[in-house]
Amino acid sequence: MYTQALNTTEAEDRNLEDAGRAARFQQRIDAEQRIEPNDWMPAAYRKTLTRQISQHAHSEIVGMLPEGNWITRAPTLRRKAALLAKVQDECGHGLYLYAAAETLGSSREELVDQLLSGKAKYSSIFNYPTLTWADIGAIGWLVDGAAIMNQIPLCRCSYGPYARAMIRVCKEESFHQRQGYEIMLTLAKGSAEQKAMAQDALNRWWWPCLMMFGPPDGASQHSDTSTMWKIKRFSNDELRQKFVDATVPQAHYLGLTPPDAELKYNEATGHWDYGTIDWDEFKQVLAGNGPCNRDRLAARLKAHEEGAWVREAAAAYADKRKSKMAA
Repeated sequence: MYTQALNTTEAEDRNLEDAGRAARFQQRIDAEQRIEPNDWMPAAYRKTLTRQISQHAHSEIVGMLPEGNWITRAPTLRRKAALLAKVQDECGHGLYLYAAAETLGSSREELVDQLLSGKAKYSSIFNYPTLTWADIGAIGWLVDGAAIMNQIPLCRCSYGPYARAMIRVCKEESFHQRQGYEIMLTLAKGSAEQKAMAQDALNRWWWPCLMMFGPPDGASQHSDTSTMWKIKRFSNDELRQKFVDATVPQAHYLGLTPPDAELKYNEATGHWDYGTIDWDEFKQVLAGNGPCNRDRLAARLKAHEEGAWVREAAAAYADKRKSKMAA
C-alpha cells in the first residue's frame, strides 16, 4: 500500500510539473516567442507540427509530378527552362521542410515511408491531371497563388525552423505565381483557341483550388489547437476569402470568367461572394479516389525504388568517411 501511494504521489508530481511546463509554454506562445527544437513542448504540439510539416513536404514533392509531365512538351525552350527551374524549386522546398520536420524527432526515411505507404496525406490539388499547356499556367497562377495565401502566415509560425524555412519558400512561390499568370496572360491575349484553352484550365482548377484551404470553419479537426499554438494565424474560410478577393479581379483582367454562376461582388462586405463548394468531391479525393491519386503514388514508389542505389551509395560513402575520421 505504501509503494502504491508513493507511485501515485510521483505520478501526481509529474502531472503537476507537466501542467506547469504547459502553462509556461503557452505563455511563450502568447508572447510571440519562437519555440526551438531543444525547447520543451507538449507532445501534442510536436505531433501536430510533424503532421503538418511532413504533409507540406509531401505536397511539394508530389506537386512536381503534374508539372514534370509537361517539361518535354513545353512550347518553347524558354518555357522549358523556366518549368525545369520551377520543378527544381519545388523539390528544394520539400527538402527544406523534411529538414524542419526532422528537428521534431522524426527521420526523413520514416516520413517518406508514411507517404509511400499511403498513411500520410498530401494536398488534394495534386490529384488532378494536367491536360494542356494552359494547366501549367493555371497551376502557377491559381495553385501557387492559393499556396501563398496559406504559407505567408506560416512565416510567423510559432515553431522557429518551420517559420524560417517558409520565408525562402514564399519568395520562390511568389515568383512561380507570377510565372503562371504570365503564361495565362499570353494565352488569353493569343488566338481564340488559346484563350479557350486558358478558360478551360480555369474552369477545371478553380474549385479544387478553393478546396485547397481545407474544410469550412468548424469542420476542421486540427484548427482550434493550431490556432491556440499560433501554428495557424487565419482560419480556412478567411484564407479562402482572401484568395477569391485577390484572384477574381486578376481573372477579369485576363478576360476570363471563374466557373461560378453565384460569384458576385458584395458592396456591403467589400468581398466577392462565391457559390457552394462540393465538399463530397474533396472527401473523395482525400480518400484516394481522385482522378490521379493512384498514378501519383505509383510514380513516387517507382522513383523511390529506382533511386535506391543512390541512397545506398550515399550511405556507404558516409560510413567510409566516418571510419576515416575515427581512424
